[in-house]
Amino acid sequence: MVTKQFTGSPDEADLLRADSLAREVFSDIANKWALLIIETLGDRTLRFSELRNELEGISHKMLTQNLRMLERNGLVSRTVHPTVPPRVEYTLTEAGTALRKTVDGMCDWTHRYLGHIEAARHRFDG
Repeated sequence: MVTKQFTGSPDEADLLRADSLAREVFSDIANKWALLIIETLGDRTLRFSELRNELEGISHKMLTQNLRMLERNGLVSRTVHPTVPPRVEYTLTEAGTALRKTVDGMCDWTHRYLGHIEAARHRFDG
């Protein structure tokens, strides 16, 4: 394996690292379940089963994988209460709440341009 020596400035290295991280995070959250989990949690704290009940069609495995990814990226906080059986709750972190505002903006954009999008698709497909 050959590695390439970086010859730029420290600021350029920081920008490259930030760009790489941004692409990785975008890749993680750019799936329907992650965005729906963020939207469903909203300002609430929900148990795993409550979250699963509200997300129609998601499997136990897929919800688990997405919650772990969101927790790893600092968007969801997981709290385990020492009961029998353990009660596990999920809530958005400050970063998750900020991302939710961005997701809400994307949803607002979709509603605003729904007619335009449908007309464009009809022209394209027809």
